[in-house]
Amino acid sequence: MKTISLIAALFLFGLSLQAQTDNLDQRIKQIESKINEFRVLLDDATEEMEVFKLQRLRNLIQLYGIPTSNQTGQIVWHSAMALQYNESHEQANWVSHVISTDISSGKFGRTNVFLIDSLIKTGSTEEGDYFIKKTKPDGTFAYDGFGYDRGHLAPSADFRWSAKALAESFYYSNMSPQKPDFNRLSWAKLEDLFRAYVDLYQAELIVTTGPILSDKLPKMERAINKNLSIPEYYFKAVVDLKNKRAIGFIMPNKLCELPLENYAVSVDSIESVTQLNLFSGIVDSTQTRIETQTDFLPWITAKESANVAPLDPVKLPRKHFNTNQAAIYKGQNDVISVCGTVVGTKLSAKGNIFINLDRVFPNQTFTVSIFKDNTKNFSYKPDDFLKGKIICVKGKVTDYNGTATMNIVNENSIEIYQP
Repeated sequence: MKTISLIAALFLFGLSLQAQTDNLDQRIKQIESKINEFRVLLDDATEEMEVFKLQRLRNLIQLYGIPTSNQTGQIVWHSAMALQYNESHEQANWVSHVISTDISSGKFGRTNVFLIDSLIKTGSTEEGDYFIKKTKPDGTFAYDGFGYDRGHLAPSADFRWSAKALAESFYYSNMSPQKPDFNRLSWAKLEDLFRAYVDLYQAELIVTTGPILSDKLPKMERAINKNLSIPEYYFKAVVDLKNKRAIGFIMPNKLCELPLENYAVSVDSIESVTQLNLFSGIVDSTQTRIETQTDFLPWITAKESANVAPLDPVKLPRKHFNTNQAAIYKGQNDVISVCGTVVGTKLSAKGNIFINLDRVFPNQTFTVSIFKDNTKNFSYKPDDFLKGKIICVKGKVTDYNGTATMNIVNENSIEIYQP
């Protein structure tokens, strides 16, 4: 009897557990259903929020970012940018957009899907204006480039928070022929600068960018659209309404050897060169004050603030040069002395030492390299001892990924400089 009672108890216990499990399964399904409902609601709310955010940015562009001028050309609006297309040069006179604080949480990557802008009534440029693409027998493509990148005026990374705005940044109306070293290095550094500013200060920026166009510019000879001009210079004008700051840049369409601050100008200067009236919607008193500003310092991040100005070349001894001048001697095989302030050092995992003068990584302009095998030729630890000191290094200047570099083998090639 005891055995039967035990079996019955176990049976009843099993039924109870099964009922409990069935109840838990039901509750899990109910909660999953609620979560899915919330996800649908969240997706709908997110899409609606993006619509409102894009409209808000267009309002800001309309209020402050549309230049006034005597230039002719169709003004075209996209989700997060406006531009004026110049048919005579087959590119925009200017493109205006806003770098939103939403870039800090942006999750979309660049599409690299370049599109003809169907809103341009006269027709925008297209792929055949920059290169010829042919299909090979194996199904892959062969590219015959014309020597220029499809350079963004409003950079795609500024729109990475919105898939729609990001995709539209690849319209050919937003492209201009840029030298690869300019587009991928010099211009990219300037674009990075402003995104870092927005991320650091959580202040959105209104930006107007464009080529400096004239009738004397050369054309892309192999382009389908024979009017496509090759600009010699580009401008970018930026205003921060929150902190009442503005600054401009004019940069040549080539690898720019000097630090960015050397290309900084006032917004007034850009207006003088381009004949555009920029940010005209800002109240006159504020506009007058900020459009004369050229101070680069407020625009750099805390890390960048460790940079110092190159030494005055006039005050340096004979055959001594500052870090800006060093770029001229890259690959020239001349033995010279380069002087500057040690603003950063690094001992790599392999035991090599890298010392940056005047500008910190990753925007360094002159680097001293001491490889592991040569560290034994020093009576001190260069990465520690030289920090913060003004030094002159003697040797040949080489090029490493666009940075002027000098390899040093012993401490006799380094002297502490006393201005």
